Amino acid sequence: MRQNPDSMKNFRINFILTLIFLFGAVIIGKLFYIQILNYDFYAALARGQQKFFRSWQGERGEIFFQNHDFPIATNKRYPLVYVSPAEIPAEEREETAKILSEVLGLDQNSVLEKLKEDNLYQLIKNKLTELEIEKLKEKSLKGVYFGVETLRNYPYDDFASHLLGFVNREGVGQYGIEGYWNDILSGKEEFLEGERGPLGYFFSGKKSLENQGSDLVLTIDYNIQYLAEKLLKEAQLNLNIEGGTIVVIDPYSGKIMALADFPNFNPNQYSEESDFEIFKTDAIQKVFEPGSVFKPITMAGGLNEGAITPQTTYIDPGVIEIGGWPIYNYDKRDYSYLGQISMTEVLEKSINTGAVFAESRLGPDKFLEYISRFGIFEETGIDLFGEVCSQNIEFKKGYEINFATASYGQGIEMTPIQLARAFSAIANGGKLVKPYLVEIQPEISDNNVISPEISSKLTAMLVSVVENGFGKAAQIPGYYVAGKTGTAQMSFAAMGIDKKGYSDKTWQTFIGFAPAFDPKFLILVKLNNPATKTAEYSATPIFRELAKYIIDYEHVPPDYE
Repeated sequence: MRQNPDSMKNFRINFILTLIFLFGAVIIGKLFYIQILNYDFYAALARGQQKFFRSWQGERGEIFFQNHDFPIATNKRYPLVYVSPAEIPAEEREETAKILSEVLGLDQNSVLEKLKEDNLYQLIKNKLTELEIEKLKEKSLKGVYFGVETLRNYPYDDFASHLLGFVNREGVGQYGIEGYWNDILSGKEEFLEGERGPLGYFFSGKKSLENQGSDLVLTIDYNIQYLAEKLLKEAQLNLNIEGGTIVVIDPYSGKIMALADFPNFNPNQYSEESDFEIFKTDAIQKVFEPGSVFKPITMAGGLNEGAITPQTTYIDPGVIEIGGWPIYNYDKRDYSYLGQISMTEVLEKSINTGAVFAESRLGPDKFLEYISRFGIFEETGIDLFGEVCSQNIEFKKGYEINFATASYGQGIEMTPIQLARAFSAIANGGKLVKPYLVEIQPEISDNNVISPEISSKLTAMLVSVVENGFGKAAQIPGYYVAGKTGTAQMSFAAMGIDKKGYSDKTWQTFIGFAPAFDPKFLILVKLNNPATKTAEYSATPIFRELAKYIIDYEHVPPDYE
């Protein structure tokens, strides 16, 4: 019987359509199974694979210091062990967990929970030792595999930890240089060598490749940084300090030569720290009341406005009462027996009533203006993560007593880096600079905070403080050193105590620069509650030791024989 051609044609078409329908149904069913019924499993698997293969991404750029050939922050490949729970038979999980915990020194129950997860990847432990790898290989456990990942490594452990910060498990920089320059170090932003980068900086590192981070060469001098940190550690042993900061800066450019904080932490083991306060950089993230090191700022305004001269005199009343509040000199000393006291002697002997006198001659509006000019009410813009700036709300209320106490550095807050920048303007002829850590085109204000003439006069007054006053411990034979001591009481609020007033604890600070009339460096030393009465016996000798080292290290010619 002969078949109808049209019938055969229709059969073929129907057959093909049926196959297409069945094939489509299979695909839809598979997608439903994967995306709906087993979504959690495959999502977890994808996340696990992403985390595991993270080490295949381009490496993070390294960080270098001046005068040191080896990186301070680098990358290192570490072995790890992971499991594929889906490949481990249920009846073998407990035994596998027991072996893993014994070999790796882990909690057995925690390991067992990971083995019960419904996915193909669970990290058990990284940074394995050779012995751990060898022992696990001997066991030949089902579903247990070895891998390698690249992690951030800090070869010098806690050295410069606050300056550097650290990189978390997700590969993101936290705090310090790692946090501020994360996009450059990780390769998210690119630049060509010698060209102005995306943040407005000139770089000296290599060109960034795709997913390849760029190296950073910091302005920090390795040897100066090392000594600064060593001196702070010694201060903890000798003076029982609770914390401390040292900043070394080129006052003409703003280049940071050293920035040391104490106590430090080990960025290789950041996850072991329970108190996040340890990660904060004291120099830029913690405000303090500076005490008498602020008196030169008060004098600068008075001198620049012609309200006072270095020779202007007054008679110390011993105590001043403002709005019912008494203001005393340190230790309630009365200098009235000296008769006429010059403004230079006020700085030499650090007389509080003399600072109040200078502020009163300047006037509250101008006093406020000069504090603003010196940058105390704004961030410095330093290229470190997390810089803070006190709003000084209480001080700005404008009460007479607030302005009076601020004249000698009590009742007004700032960070050490803000104070170092303000003093740089005194040292360099009156220009406000921007502190920086990565080589840049220096940013220097076009407007003078004070005139070069006043800068020179104030510098001479500060030299007299070191030659004849409480700064004698800063003297270096052959060199004129300009500097000022400061001792301020810690407020209960600064200590985190919900209480008004001040404690018996102190901040003790010395700021100085040398050679005084052509400075090559400026050093700020701030100690938190040392076991001495004043900065004359704590911060000042530390300044002298570090300054003497830099002078010898940099072969700075002497001022006189």
